[in-house]
Amino acid sequence: MAGPGTIARRSVLAAPAALPVVGSIGAGFISAASAQPAGVTMDEVLIPGPDGVQLYLRNKRPEAATPARPDRTLLLVHGATYPASTAFDLPLSGVSWMDYMAGRGFDVWCLDLAGYGRSTRPAGAPGSPPTNGEAAVAQIGAALAHIRGARGVAKCGLIGWSWGTTLVSRFAADNPALVDRLVLYAPLWLRDPASRGAVPVPEGPLAPYRTVTRAAARERWLAGVPAERRGSLLPPGWYEYWADATFATDPEGSRQVPSVLRAPNGVLQDLRDHWDAGKPFYDPAKITVPALLVLGEWDRDTPPAMATTLFPLLTASPGKRLVLLAEGTHSIMLERNRGALFQAVQVFLEEAFA
Repeated sequence: MAGPGTIARRSVLAAPAALPVVGSIGAGFISAASAQPAGVTMDEVLIPGPDGVQLYLRNKRPEAATPARPDRTLLLVHGATYPASTAFDLPLSGVSWMDYMAGRGFDVWCLDLAGYGRSTRPAGAPGSPPTNGEAAVAQIGAALAHIRGARGVAKCGLIGWSWGTTLVSRFAADNPALVDRLVLYAPLWLRDPASRGAVPVPEGPLAPYRTVTRAAARERWLAGVPAERRGSLLPPGWYEYWADATFATDPEGSRQVPSVLRAPNGVLQDLRDHWDAGKPFYDPAKITVPALLVLGEWDRDTPPAMATTLFPLLTASPGKRLVLLAEGTHSIMLERNRGALFQAVQVFLEEAFA
């Protein structure tokens, strides 16, 4: 058994099973999650984070050992509601996005922020929800310090999804020497009254956590999709596969009837203090690394108008680009057209920048 903070390593050459087996945490050891595609190996680790929390990191990389490279080392950061592992590493049709990148020579890590997935769930208090933007950026710093130490690289690339784009952007703006490049998938920017309806912020003191049911998650997912296209957006069984894996990461919520997923309300505090108040959490002009903004045309949570507003503000980013993908939502990485996202991001990741 591995001790606290150590990595339990697995390398399985068989094709992944139809459904993943969700691992469990105990005394710093994390059990096997699922079989990996040929040539890809997976590690999992709990690391100490700020304020006494334990942070879950998952790593996928090529099985054949190669020298570590900053431009081939990545950290992926999730959004407001769902953990990283079932967002970035769900093997739909046998391959996850992390598998896809690892199979192309990348050393890919994903992080569950505190309150999500397999990381510590802080208690919080009414009016003081856990894991707001400031806390999350500090946790990203701890994860990157671990990765730099484990791999001996000076910097890494960052990929953020939704709220995660604000976190990785803030880190890149504050720590340009530690970031190689930046991918903002479904980037969040200042919200107008129309866009606030997708993720409303209640009035008054915020509870530490909010809960989401499977039915509510599906309805939000499909909210921006034309009615005649909803039936073809997700191949049969994909939503149930994702929901089973995602809701199983919350042992307490999964025991309720109907089952729920708990998510920290720190993000709602961020929306209230910054994105609904006209006060950005970071300054885009301070981002000095190459940046890709990419999203689906049917994204209702972070609609294309946000990306087109943000893009010209990245005045110091070399080689910046904006890609709008057809027939995809906020969660296109888990949909039929996910290959378009994978390819667009991969082209950017593999490009050599001066």
